[in-house]
Amino acid sequence: MALRIAHWVSRLALAAIFLYSGYLKLQSTLQFAATLSSHRLLPTPVILPVATYLPWVEIALGALLLTGWQIRWVARAAAGLLALFLAILVVTHLRGIEADCGCFGVGDRISRWTLARDALFLAGAIFLSVPGRQTPGQSSSRVT
Repeated sequence: MALRIAHWVSRLALAAIFLYSGYLKLQSTLQFAATLSSHRLLPTPVILPVATYLPWVEIALGALLLTGWQIRWVARAAAGLLALFLAILVVTHLRGIEADCGCFGVGDRISRWTLARDALFLAGAIFLSVPGRQTPGQSSSRVT
């Protein structure tokens, strides 16, 4: 029962995070592009396309998590994206660059708190993507 609750909480929380984050980025694409630029990791020509299309990827992942379709595979995609985000934040932080995270709008500076928060998001996605455990709706008995 505890695994079922953890599964639902992780799934709904990640869906909400991706939907909200994507929505905020869509509202201010140029501001998000400026945030991406401040990390000094992407070549200038790709910053605006990433700022334009990444929010749609996040919204799609959030919607798929919300609907429950192919949760394990969607969670793996989410984990990959979150791992990439976390790596970018860690590299930027270790380089001593004062930059916004870009996760939830302006003023969300990269700090140990944002790194821990994003690592927690990644842990939730990994939890959802791990095979071999019972997920909601599955029976505990097997018919052979």
